[in-house]
Amino acid sequence: MLKQELTESDVVTRGIIALKDLLAQVPAVTIEKVTEQPVASGARHDFTADVTIFGKPHILVVEAKSNGQPRFVRNAILQLRDYIAKIGGMATPLLLAPYLSPETRALCREEKISFLDLEGNARIAFDNMFIEHVVPTRPLADRRGLKSLFKPKSAQILRVLLRNPWHSWKVKDLAEVAGVSTGQVSNIRTALLDREWATKTFEGFTLLEPNLLLDTWRDNYEAPAGERLNYYTTKHGLTLENVSYLSTLGVEEKHVALAAFSAANWFAPYGRVPTQYFYADRTGHAQLKDRLNLSTVEKGENIVITVLKDRGPLRDTIEAAPGINCTGIVQTYLDLWQLGERGREAAEHLRQEKLLWPK
Repeated sequence: MLKQELTESDVVTRGIIALKDLLAQVPAVTIEKVTEQPVASGARHDFTADVTIFGKPHILVVEAKSNGQPRFVRNAILQLRDYIAKIGGMATPLLLAPYLSPETRALCREEKISFLDLEGNARIAFDNMFIEHVVPTRPLADRRGLKSLFKPKSAQILRVLLRNPWHSWKVKDLAEVAGVSTGQVSNIRTALLDREWATKTFEGFTLLEPNLLLDTWRDNYEAPAGERLNYYTTKHGLTLENVSYLSTLGVEEKHVALAAFSAANWFAPYGRVPTQYFYADRTGHAQLKDRLNLSTVEKGENIVITVLKDRGPLRDTIEAAPGINCTGIVQTYLDLWQLGERGREAAEHLRQEKLLWPK
């Protein structure tokens, strides 16, 4: 499996082999020669491939990048277009990278640039020839990159950003609000800029693609680490109309928050469920056990409490009514999405009501 540490020289070496292997599968195409450009030459591309198709000569002009994120790809596209414009004649620009995500490949198609990555994704079109190949999986390095983007401390930053996507943040200010280090914010800022999910502003940086960010987080979401405990309570009235017994449960210290369906019913009611869901720290867990007279059960629970290992989700709660803490809307959406078909329906309803971000 490929690693992110590949240099551009490595990408060129492996890319030449990959290009030869790919074109060898097309009987009408023959590679006559490959010419690498020395680094000191100042060339705006890395190598050319002289090919013939049905005996007709053609040139592929290849620019290699060690990072296939959209920000770097966009620069490579500009370089390729500039070089093609200068040489004139018939030449096809081709982008080469270790891995190109679906979003990056869409950018290349939109800009009419052929591409090839070392995972096997390819789209090459010139004269009457068209090659397209899609690999459904992401490389391990890319999956790790996405997972690190949504780790607990990173999630604290993203929840703040998505609370008001169009706000411009300075790194120091965002770190203070999110309760993380400036280094952690800088890393997330770089990751978002590289993916073109954020953009620089005079005041700092702001999200550019909040919907795409949320979609990707949802598809790679891991519930907050913690101990999930099932309980039963004989108390009645666990409804929106009668929650007075929950008031003062650590609201100021944010020890407890309604979660999932229980939180969503305060923002965008979709359907009643018999079970009430909570996030809590250890203090909040003890409060809930005492206030609700909870009994441990293996089946038939009507209370589910996740005692969080990291208090991050409790930092971003909303007081939906006096004394009633709920997880933030983004956190509620992500948690609902994990709860089966009915949960996804409730999540989409919540998103339509509270998480639409037209520019």
